[in-house]
Amino acid sequence: MGKEFIELFEEWAKTYDDTVTGHDEEYKDVFLYYDQLLQEVAERATGNVLEFGLGTGNLTAKLLKRDLTVIGIEPSKSMREIAINKLQDKAKVLDGDFLNFQIDENVDTIVSSYAFHHLTDEEKSLAIEQYGKLLPSGGKIVFADTMYESVDAYQKAITDATEKGYHKLAEDLKREYYTTIPVLREMMRVNGFSVSFNRCNDFVWIMEGVKA
Repeated sequence: MGKEFIELFEEWAKTYDDTVTGHDEEYKDVFLYYDQLLQEVAERATGNVLEFGLGTGNLTAKLLKRDLTVIGIEPSKSMREIAINKLQDKAKVLDGDFLNFQIDENVDTIVSSYAFHHLTDEEKSLAIEQYGKLLPSGGKIVFADTMYESVDAYQKAITDATEKGYHKLAEDLKREYYTTIPVLREMMRVNGFSVSFNRCNDFVWIMEGVKA
């Protein structure tokens, strides 16, 4: 799952925090309102939190400020090292990914930011099925990620990036597994979740699912 992107994140780890704070012109709109949207995810979380793709620990830090217990799963060794240093052992940080992880704790909320698109739609479906079995009734999935209202909207985003000369962004949009809201809505429905979507910027939405 998404292992084809590990090398990219090993290289990106050192500059990731600069990118998300707007220092990369091509990705400025992708990370617009970054701090606020992470805060929104954190405020929707309750109880024991399982975070996938914690990266350098930015969302994790906001969860910890709310006195939540956090287990973070991250496949990139370089990202994990930065997160561990940043979080100072206040969260458990483990190797793993959206589909392959081992935890002993009960979980009330599963969160992620800017990471679910590393899975194909088939893998996303398998992940949501797995989370549905892991969460109790009333448990939540709260994911902030790039997604689109339709395939046409997705294709337009690629065209717009190309026309602006944002070739790294355009290639990113083509290379990874960005999906649509109708596809995600159906995945959540068949696994027993009521779901809502809230737009954060031109790229990112927050998907919140509550298990029946």
